[in-house]
Amino acid sequence: MNAKNRQEFVNSLDTYLSDNHSQAHLVFHHYLGVGRDFLLRSDLLDGFNTLCEADNTLGNTALSVIINASQEAALDANWFCLAVRRRIGHWFYVRIHLKTMDVEQISNSEFLRFKEQLASKNQVAQDEWMLEVDLEPFSREYKKPSEPRFIGQGADYLCRRLSSELFDRSGIGAQKLMNFLQVHSYQDQQLMLNTGIHVVEDLLLALASADDYLKTMKPDTDWALLEKELRGLGFEPGWGCDAARVSETMQLLLDLLEAPSPDALEAFISRVPMIFSVAIMSPHGWFGQADVLGRPDTGGQVVYILDQVRALEGDIKQRLKDQGLDIEPKILVLTRLIPEAEGTSCDQRLEPIAGSRNAAILRVPFRAENGELVPQWISRFEVWPYMERFTLDAEREILAELGGRPDLIVGNYSDGNLVASLMATRLDVTQCNIAHALEKTKYLYSDLFWHDNEEQYHFSCQFSVDLLAMNMADFIIASTYQEIAGTEESIGQYEAHQAFTLPGLYRVVDGINVYDPKFNIVSPGADDTVYFSYAEEQRRLRHLEPELEELVYGKPVAGASRGHIVDPDKPLLFTMARMDRIKNITGLVEWFGQSDALRKETNLLIASGYIDPDRSS
Repeated sequence: MNAKNRQEFVNSLDTYLSDNHSQAHLVFHHYLGVGRDFLLRSDLLDGFNTLCEADNTLGNTALSVIINASQEAALDANWFCLAVRRRIGHWFYVRIHLKTMDVEQISNSEFLRFKEQLASKNQVAQDEWMLEVDLEPFSREYKKPSEPRFIGQGADYLCRRLSSELFDRSGIGAQKLMNFLQVHSYQDQQLMLNTGIHVVEDLLLALASADDYLKTMKPDTDWALLEKELRGLGFEPGWGCDAARVSETMQLLLDLLEAPSPDALEAFISRVPMIFSVAIMSPHGWFGQADVLGRPDTGGQVVYILDQVRALEGDIKQRLKDQGLDIEPKILVLTRLIPEAEGTSCDQRLEPIAGSRNAAILRVPFRAENGELVPQWISRFEVWPYMERFTLDAEREILAELGGRPDLIVGNYSDGNLVASLMATRLDVTQCNIAHALEKTKYLYSDLFWHDNEEQYHFSCQFSVDLLAMNMADFIIASTYQEIAGTEESIGQYEAHQAFTLPGLYRVVDGINVYDPKFNIVSPGADDTVYFSYAEEQRRLRHLEPELEELVYGKPVAGASRGHIVDPDKPLLFTMARMDRIKNITGLVEWFGQSDALRKETNLLIASGYIDPDRSS
């Protein structure tokens, strides 16, 4: 919605409020009666629908339109302010005076200021000069998409843009592409093009000569037998493992030079060897391969990263093989070394990752300001004082293990993304971020009332880190579209960082743009050694079935389980999560207990922490 449409929208609301003062007052009086300063979208809709049942003319008004498009409201005895989202990622704000029914657009800064006043209630002194963060002026040079369908499709969008912009003027794009091919090397080995090719005309002549030569060779002729002739033409290893693959790659380049298109650009770039080593950052928790799951701050992220490492190593290795390179990729998972390891491997500096050839967990300890090692495990919410020192120590360790800079740095969760941002900046390496969880959206109004949670969660650090790391990253991996931008009705986790405030600290008027092509959706895969078709009977671990049967349907074990299943013929409704209120296990139990139909059809099984409180941390 552009500025003109927004103003027309506000004008129609102004006209309605002038002509229907009494009806509008009834609506606002109802919301004031709720007795809260802030109303969620569900509060707004539930209240309005209740009023519409008594007066069906309300549903066809301009007030109905704006209420249905609003995500939240902030109100006091005089003002009713709404955050309106008529389109994903596009917001505007209106303020209605409850006495005069005057309506006007306000900036997001004014809306956030009003929320701050309501949230503080004089507990936090209002600062007229509080820091305002606006990252929009520092946005990247390239144009961003405007259509919601491109959100999360950054690589595809950039290929579209680059294929048109690189070749919009004769020769410039082709020269840039040739320069790009000449910068690739591995250690002391030059790849793709050597100094025998200087300009695009040289490249075109070399490609034509190479094509003539390759036609005389059998398709399965190994690169080693082609190398001498092709190197004389200006080509270095990296084009392919055999004559057929080399010919395909060169043809893709010719297609790109002759008739550039997004598909041609993506296909060719995917053939260029660029990634040989990766550093993955995951500092917090008990990062290990045995006896760690179930411990605090240790769960899905560890499993995800270990699966990711094995899959990534296999993919890079296959790509290098197809490119004709005999190079073993290296992957390091950087985490924290915990001297008081409690029987785990978390006190080992280097631990090979099972199921991989050249991947390992590299552990570096946290150090206090005086240089002393921090021996015990600490919560992920308490790691912030150690991150900068940890980054510097880890950088030295990574450079030593890899024999140089990694080609890609991947951050995981807020602390890992901070380390990735700092290290990638220092080493000038491409940075990828994976959030795993954005804590701001887990806790209701966690930004507005950050003071209330600061002692336990230190949200001021975490939200600042998330904002900085997301803007510093070269690309961000999200699992779903909804994670980035939500739906037409709800806000996405990343979109929730577009504008927010930490009263007394700073307010963000432009933080995250969900239309930025840095966002890419890559849904987590599944380990096919664990998840496979039910028809593959030979892969099932049948010998474990009696033990599992006893565990689920056997008699309760004192101190280890609670309750028992009476009817084993019903299917299981199963969940496994740590005992944390954010997981809402109690909500699941309450929901199940209140549903007669569900209890009639299924059994509920929960695997979650210790039954005995004395054993739980």
